[in-house]
Amino acid sequence: MSDLNSLSLEQLKTLIEINGRINSNYSDINALLVYILESAMRLVHCESSSLLLNKDDGSLRFVVALGPKGAEAKNIPVAKNSIAGWVVEKNKSLILNNVASDPRFSTTVQEKTGYVCSNMLAIPMRVKGKCLGVIELLNKADALPFNDDDLAVLQSLADQAAIAYINADSYRSAKDKISVLRSTIENGSDYHPFVARSAAVLDLIRVIEEVAKTNTTILITGESGVGKELFAEQLHIRGFRKDKPFVRVNCAALSPALLESELFGHVKGAFTDAVTDRIGRFEASDGGTIFLDEIGELSLDLQAKLLRVLQEHKFERVGSNETVSVDVRVVAATNRNLERMVQDGLFRSDLYYRLNVVPLNIPPLRERKDDIEPLASFFLDRFSRETKKNFTGFSNAALQTIFSYYWPGNVRELENSIERACVLGKPPLIQAEDLRINAVPSAAGHSSSEKEFDDFASEASDGNDKTLKTAINRFKAAYLKKILNETSWNQTEAGKILGIQRTYVSRLLNELNIR
Repeated sequence: MSDLNSLSLEQLKTLIEINGRINSNYSDINALLVYILESAMRLVHCESSSLLLNKDDGSLRFVVALGPKGAEAKNIPVAKNSIAGWVVEKNKSLILNNVASDPRFSTTVQEKTGYVCSNMLAIPMRVKGKCLGVIELLNKADALPFNDDDLAVLQSLADQAAIAYINADSYRSAKDKISVLRSTIENGSDYHPFVARSAAVLDLIRVIEEVAKTNTTILITGESGVGKELFAEQLHIRGFRKDKPFVRVNCAALSPALLESELFGHVKGAFTDAVTDRIGRFEASDGGTIFLDEIGELSLDLQAKLLRVLQEHKFERVGSNETVSVDVRVVAATNRNLERMVQDGLFRSDLYYRLNVVPLNIPPLRERKDDIEPLASFFLDRFSRETKKNFTGFSNAALQTIFSYYWPGNVRELENSIERACVLGKPPLIQAEDLRINAVPSAAGHSSSEKEFDDFASEASDGNDKTLKTAINRFKAAYLKKILNETSWNQTEAGKILGIQRTYVSRLLNELNIR
């Protein structure tokens, strides 16, 4: 703890007031962090301030930045060999009154924002000796230097702030779990618990709250495994149809003939196995919502019949001339590029525009990393109970692996990986090797993607034949192998990722002589 004897009476009063404020309300962790920085600038008069957190994945990120260029600085990554990185690694404070001359000073933020830093005070936020993050104060007022008195008062604040942050984070985690339990209880076992923390998904939920009040047709798009069905459920349970049926149909699971009967029903004698009348999924969902997953797999004939239902809310059962009327909200989903399918003549343009009244695109897991931790914790709790093993969390190495992995299979792959880890691992912690995934460090990020394509280009141009046709075929082969490896050589899943039919994947394997 810092030496409080050097603090003035006014500073001590301010610290007591701040302590009461930051420990009185943990409901908004972002507001708490902003108040901590505002308090720091109030105690030590300066121009700018920032708070960086030492994340579980090993990265160092701005979470709050105040001052003339704070908003611009917040999105800039912070290197581990920077001043903040040194403070985290050494767990020590720094007073730098000539920042530009310090070899640890990174000019990245200065170059991107145009904001010049002359002097700096950097203090670690610690709990039980562990550094959670760094508070930085920049450019003391009136061009004065920072001194030991400034350090003493800021260290006292940082100690309080670290404890408050841990408490707020625990509160948020408990609130997330309570929200999941409440969702399960209120909506029943027919619906999945909904877990989200990222700004991108919370923004989608706000859109869903508004759209759910209408009868508008919704088209949900996104990669395989992002949880499109869960968003469809949210549309239903947040709207006025929530007490009516929610019927799910996987359009890729049945042949066109069987799917027509499944959707619209049939009468006795309509075909060989039609021994009795049977209502279809549209009739079963009357008054409620029907969720048509993998809508891009519908045949052109069925697309025409679906279009009529959307426009007139009427259809005939297979083998019948009697018209059936229904009041159904349609929510469709696909991981296919329907616009391209329209251009290729594989999907009706009028149906596409009728479905795409309100599009909802679900971002892949790699683009909403704030959801990874609560999702991983949720799956760990579930599979710990199912495997009857008392796992309490993840090792640091396992967390780094989870956060740095690309997750091509999205939430479904994360769920499967943690289930596998619970089956194979030994309590109390999940270890990195239990996950059985090969992670690429997230710091590589964009540069790793560029290198990957550079490698493809080098491989494609290797050899004496450097014609474009040969290079394209080599690229196709390399890229197809990569996607097949990601999907454990599941041709159907690979086709969905590539946006082509499984039969075309099989044809490419033969044409490109891939074994």
